[in-house]
Amino acid sequence: MPWEFKNDRPIYSQLVEQVSLFIITGVFAPGSRLPSVRELAAQAQVNPHTIQTALAELETRGLVFTERTSGRFVTEDVAMIESLRGSLAAERINTFFDSMLNLGIAPHEALSLASEAITPQREEM
Repeated sequence: MPWEFKNDRPIYSQLVEQVSLFIITGVFAPGSRLPSVRELAAQAQVNPHTIQTALAELETRGLVFTERTSGRFVTEDVAMIESLRGSLAAERINTFFDSMLNLGIAPHEALSLASEAITPQREEM
């Protein structure tokens, strides 16, 4: 799994976003055990403390939970995961429309352009 970081925000917050995305997309399935802090740190090439901070935030949000001596697991609450997925989709849609407005393209025009841009491969997704 690719880890991508930008310089505009703290790494731990980007880790929270990326692990959340991995959960939403099923890379980390509901109920599955997460790799250890050290494994994740090695994969993401970040300090283990930074991973620990991100996982603590995800635990606070209820997306992951800890079982003593067994590690961390993804929530089994599929409704929560779907709600997060919907929120993220709405956020990205709003970003798209904001970008189109900055180009002088009205929402109805943006929808038309987006509809035209859908390829057969995208429709199958």
